[in-house]
Amino acid sequence: MNSSKSPGLAGFGVLKNTTCHTERKISVFFSIIFMTVGILSNSLAIAILMKAYQRFRQKSKASFLLLASGLVVTDLFGHLIAGAIAVFVYASDKDWIRFNQSNILCSVFGICLVFFGLCPLFLGSVMAVERCIGVTKPIFHSTKMTSRHVKMMLTMVCLFAVLIAFLPILRFRAYQIQASRTWCFYKTEHVEDWEDRFYLLLFSCLGFLALAISFLCNAVTGITLLRVKFKSQQRQGRSHHFEMIIQLLAIMCVSCICWSPFLVTMARIGIHESPSKETCETILFSLRMATWNQILDPWVYILLRKAVLKNLYKITRGCCGVHTINLHMWELSSIKNSLKVAAISESPVSSKQINLQPLSSVRQ
Repeated sequence: MNSSKSPGLAGFGVLKNTTCHTERKISVFFSIIFMTVGILSNSLAIAILMKAYQRFRQKSKASFLLLASGLVVTDLFGHLIAGAIAVFVYASDKDWIRFNQSNILCSVFGICLVFFGLCPLFLGSVMAVERCIGVTKPIFHSTKMTSRHVKMMLTMVCLFAVLIAFLPILRFRAYQIQASRTWCFYKTEHVEDWEDRFYLLLFSCLGFLALAISFLCNAVTGITLLRVKFKSQQRQGRSHHFEMIIQLLAIMCVSCICWSPFLVTMARIGIHESPSKETCETILFSLRMATWNQILDPWVYILLRKAVLKNLYKITRGCCGVHTINLHMWELSSIKNSLKVAAISESPVSSKQINLQPLSSVRQ
């Protein structure tokens, strides 16, 4: 049936010719396990990020922590909402005709998958842009990248992702139940209408664009930090930059590995004029890989912290016997160093001591 004309029965034609099957008990078990692990991981990452935000309220790190908290909170709600719907579908033996007569649940499921898929990718690219500005234009970053501006960027990113997710609904194009009967998304079978292709290509292009922006900004940030490190003899004051760039690189790698198969699959379905050769198992496997992104993202902040990296460095140096790298850069963050330097330079007592030091040496 034409989904644009009969949204209440959209996708039910797929249920007659299902090409792949999943065991209900195994699927329910793994869905519950993945949802639980994702919720616990993201909750732990939120606690770590909020604790770090309370410690470092300076602008140089607070903006990054706010964006990272937004990313982890988005992943958490993705597990809560989309994961709960997936468990319900598996537990109900995927009988969509019984519990989805008005197609409301399928629409909510599709909206959640699009929103919670694109929003973390957008936030990852915004974090990379923020760090690039913080390293290359520190004065502009310190004056313009306030907490209020960062919250406005978070709001704009979320609203844009919401708009993309609701676009088919606004155009009276209902989300479709997929061939595996376990999830809802844009139409992926017998795609002939240009608008159905447009949604698939829009989703893929936006995802690849976010990954490309992250790669470009992280490359510029990393090269700038390395150039500053090699040119300057002072290694203090760069540890928090290196910590954040390591986290950003890890987020980018995880996103690329997890999301690339799904984005490529959706792009191929949207580009091919003939019926897609992508099988149900291929699409379902790429979707499951994409869901791993929400599980692995919080572990970047849990494991790749300065304290953990410092301990890992000590263990590696002890095992390998390497003593060439100076660990002094991990001792104090740039925030503490800048505060100390500012306090010493602005203190009248220190200036008097500097002026009186030559006189005391002459008297001696």
